[in-house]
Amino acid sequence: MSKGQNSGGLMSSAGLVRYFDSEDHNAPKISPKTVVAFGVLFGLLIQVLNAAF
Repeated sequence: MSKGQNSGGLMSSAGLVRYFDSEDHNAPKISPKTVVAFGVLFGLLIQVLNAAF
């Protein structure tokens, strides 16, 4: 690679790093356990509805 070329590696991802580092303090906080429990319950509901019809 020549001396004057910029590979664009780190600089191209700098905006994404800045975006994901910022947190919205007004956003609702949901624990991972709640998300897993909701997924399991939703799956069971689908199984029950599938068996009923």
